[in-house]
Amino acid sequence: MAETTATPQLLRRVSAGAVLEFMRSATMVTVTEVMEATGLTRATAIAVCEDLKERGWIRELENQRAFGEYQKGRPARRFELNERAGYVLGMDIGYSKVTVVVSDLRGETVGRSSQPFDVADITASQRTAFIDTVAMAALGGAGARPQDVLAVCAGIAAPVDRHGDVLATQKFWGLFDIDLRAALKELRGWTVLLENDANLAALGDRWLGAAAGADDVVVILASERLGSGVIEGGRLVHGSRGSAGELAYLDLVEGVGDTFGIAHLARKWAAEALAGPAASTLRSFAPQEVEAEHVFAAAAEGDAVSLEILDRMADRMARVIGTVATMLNPELVVIGGAVANSAGVLLAPISERLRDFTATPPRVAVSPLGDAVVTVGAVRGALDFVEANSLDLDLARSPS
Repeated sequence: MAETTATPQLLRRVSAGAVLEFMRSATMVTVTEVMEATGLTRATAIAVCEDLKERGWIRELENQRAFGEYQKGRPARRFELNERAGYVLGMDIGYSKVTVVVSDLRGETVGRSSQPFDVADITASQRTAFIDTVAMAALGGAGARPQDVLAVCAGIAAPVDRHGDVLATQKFWGLFDIDLRAALKELRGWTVLLENDANLAALGDRWLGAAAGADDVVVILASERLGSGVIEGGRLVHGSRGSAGELAYLDLVEGVGDTFGIAHLARKWAAEALAGPAASTLRSFAPQEVEAEHVFAAAAEGDAVSLEILDRMADRMARVIGTVATMLNPELVVIGGAVANSAGVLLAPISERLRDFTATPPRVAVSPLGDAVVTVGAVRGALDFVEANSLDLDLARSPS
């Protein structure tokens, strides 16, 4: 049962998590710096550092004065994070592809594997086995062992409530209701945190992307299908059943009508244009071979067909962002996913049209994280769990 009162054990756990979070983004730190960053008293800061050192989370460095340096009294004690004390896994589990990232305790990627699979008639157990195979390949590339994994966070293309349960009220969402947490716990002993992929995109972009420092932000995954993660007041919003941020209502929005994303529509609209007589540099490709990046590149060279597609896209995304801004009033909306690498050209026309669709237009940006935005968020989610539960986790020791 979770602790709900400020017991000594809870205070120790919170203090340890705060110290580890600070040390994740720092190099060498002193007790005074720990106090300033966390608000802990000197006695508590020293006690927490001693505890974390004893458990193997941090190391104490030798205090050596530079030649000729004079310092009165004892030199300050210095500590650093033992970033290879364990690892976390960040997973992006899509409809037909799985990507797994291995990260150290500083959030640095040390291994990665991404593999597609055939979705035809695949069972839940086969899907779980494939995810495990990709995870083991990523661990192998990092030179890490399964027992070194402290936590796993996995993003899926379905709503997940705050308890980690999948909302499987639609057939597509049901494809991800495979009891992954129990399966990987039994197979590898791992603690698995399940989350919606757009929610993790919001978490990742606010950590290392365009939304860094923003407390009210919506991140829209916009490549194949549109989905959004919402951060309000600095906290991720789930809703009662995990479907906060779902964009199915776009079916009812004039000028939108569905949840297809930028990459999907660029392909579709290009194929439709090439079925007619219009001249276009896109004709150097077969209609079924045109991808979104081809359309963006052709538009940059002045191709009329591609420019018209981008104009339609900007209008459509302005309507999407306008509805989001009207309902949620974020300070920033970020376009994320693989398409973000090209979508910067849409920012100006989207922003120009936003006032036609909302009285509260937000700033609009594209995520610099590209198709890694979900795994970045998954890594952050796993690190947050590890730091919050550091006193309950046993670090695996390397064989002597």
